[in-house]
Amino acid sequence: MTVHFGYGLPADVRAVSDIIRLAEQADRDGLDILSLSDHPYLPDLLDPYAALAFLLGRTTRISALVNVTNLPLRPAPVLARTASSLTAISNGRFVLGLGAGGAWDKIETMGVPRVRPAEAVEAFEQAMILVRQLSGGGPAVTDPYYGVTALVPSRIPAPPIWTGSKGPKSLAATGRQADGWIPGHAADWLTEHCRQARPIIDEAASAVGRKPSDIATIYNFPGRITTQPLAQTRDGDGRWIGGSTAQWVEELTSAVLDHDAAGFTFFPAGPDSPETTLSRWSQEVVPAVRAAIG
Repeated sequence: MTVHFGYGLPADVRAVSDIIRLAEQADRDGLDILSLSDHPYLPDLLDPYAALAFLLGRTTRISALVNVTNLPLRPAPVLARTASSLTAISNGRFVLGLGAGGAWDKIETMGVPRVRPAEAVEAFEQAMILVRQLSGGGPAVTDPYYGVTALVPSRIPAPPIWTGSKGPKSLAATGRQADGWIPGHAADWLTEHCRQARPIIDEAASAVGRKPSDIATIYNFPGRITTQPLAQTRDGDGRWIGGSTAQWVEELTSAVLDHDAAGFTFFPAGPDSPETTLSRWSQEVVPAVRAAIG
């Protein structure tokens, strides 16, 4: 099993030089994926697609992920073309992160009408289908749902699709269509949400003849990496807060070997500089976990 180790970049428009430097460091240090969030309604955040296209040009091996794409603000046929373009210019170093859409009060400020949750989930699943139909060549595509008529697919293969699904219907859509699942709200393998959600994905996958193991679980995992061990690595609600390198290695190794975790996107917390924290993650924690899982 491939285990992905990623890094969640800051997105502040005032920190562009820091973002570039951190992305280049993550690439040099052998991490697998860079991540940026998608909140176009916030004025001081970089557009993740513009930013990651630039960063893919500044790096050589690391992949890029929008964590996750706000589908109502990025029409699926155009998103399919964007995904093909990023896959082509990066030589396959792009993963399509996709969500059905949250924060509808803010989405509506950008002129997008609110839809019912069931409609949002239907659009979400149809988007995954359409992205694949518009990739890898083949005959022209007509899709009544998105109003696509005789649209010729790109020759570029479709990227992997990782979803940020939460509710039962979107989790089932993930099981039927996606390659990976990113649990929301930094939930991890010990939280009740994951214990309840993952079986929905697995059941939906099996129902359409897929192997549940084909849908990887990749966790957004925030926390501090401290120089000394912490007495408690989780808070009173059971959420991971961090610890020393050895404590991180023990936790993540167990997540892979005992709970089938397939990846972690690290979001740094604490007072240390981003460069210091990234170095501890990429040069100390990640190599040790890779060695421990074989």
